[in-house]
Amino acid sequence: MSLRLGFLVSHPIQYYAPIFRALAERCDLSVFFAHRQTGEGQAKAGFGIAFDWDVDLLAGYRSTFLTNVARQPSTDRFSGCDTPGIAQEIARGRFDAFVVPGWGLRTYLQAVRACRRARVPVMVRGDSQLPGQRSTAVRLAKALFYRRMMRRFDGYLYVGQRSRAYFEHYGAPMSRLFFAPHCIDNQAFTHDRPARRTPDGRRRLLFAGKLIERKRPLDLVRAAALLQGRGAKVEVAFAGSGELEAELKRATEAAGLPAVFHGFVNQSALPATYAAADLLALPSDARETWGLVVNEGMACGLPAVVSDAVGCGPDLIEEGATGAVFPLGDIEGLAGALARTLALDPARSGEAIRARLAVYSPRRTAQGIMDAATALRRLAGNETGL
Repeated sequence: MSLRLGFLVSHPIQYYAPIFRALAERCDLSVFFAHRQTGEGQAKAGFGIAFDWDVDLLAGYRSTFLTNVARQPSTDRFSGCDTPGIAQEIARGRFDAFVVPGWGLRTYLQAVRACRRARVPVMVRGDSQLPGQRSTAVRLAKALFYRRMMRRFDGYLYVGQRSRAYFEHYGAPMSRLFFAPHCIDNQAFTHDRPARRTPDGRRRLLFAGKLIERKRPLDLVRAAALLQGRGAKVEVAFAGSGELEAELKRATEAAGLPAVFHGFVNQSALPATYAAADLLALPSDARETWGLVVNEGMACGLPAVVSDAVGCGPDLIEEGATGAVFPLGDIEGLAGALARTLALDPARSGEAIRARLAVYSPRRTAQGIMDAATALRRLAGNETGL
């Protein structure tokens, strides 16, 4: 008998669509969206410009847009997604399991309450990681609240090592932890990298993402300037827009560092942008709970350099094979990591990257969710004596 699975997310998201398509091939899937995002909403979310994604995010699976009754509909505040209608959808859906991405929006808690009433096992899939140094009072308050929240779920879908540690820290039972890795559509991002990229032989260091403070793109400029001062032929490239763009242009000009500013790059043009680079750099702080641009770059064959605060580091970065990790904010450390990664053997690096992405794929993620739903259904049957 095919599993009936429900999945609620805030709005159509480019990273979820391939997972939904893979799930729809394996089960009877119903996806619910709490909000219709607009181009202007994307700009407010930090992209810096209004746009619509140029790939179809709704094809290949069944989906429903819920009625959002929030006074100020949005995805960036708890009250921005208020969808009481999810309760009726769950009550009549006869789901074997239901998935939400967390508890940061009212709609997610509405779904959890509805699952409890309908006796539908509910799972949470998230990429949160444990924070750095905080006051004792804040840590205690978070521990009490989060442990209480954790008890509302029947299963916990972790995307990597740090999200597993997060769930365990706040009380998730090991027997109810299931691996459903963070991923992208690897096949869609596969792109042949040109043998030669710049006429003067410069190596291109790419930053992809919003040009905002927490992603620390200026660290890349400073580290690249150090490399250039030591005789390395490098240039930096930025694929993205945001509040730091003007400052980045001033900084590269002041350093005499060759730079390319692509601006916002939509999905269909991203593979070629990655393929034209020699490595991807993500110097972000701990608010970068994963960093799916690393998956994207690797799908195009790029090794990556990430700070030790970036969530995907323990899962995707193998020193000397797929890239390097450096201490957050350490410019000298970043320069060294860039130099080591530029020196990697392309054949060995490519083989190691392909091996990683075989695990961090939509197929593997969908199978992890299916395994979790099957296990929870079996546990529920045992508890009721069926």
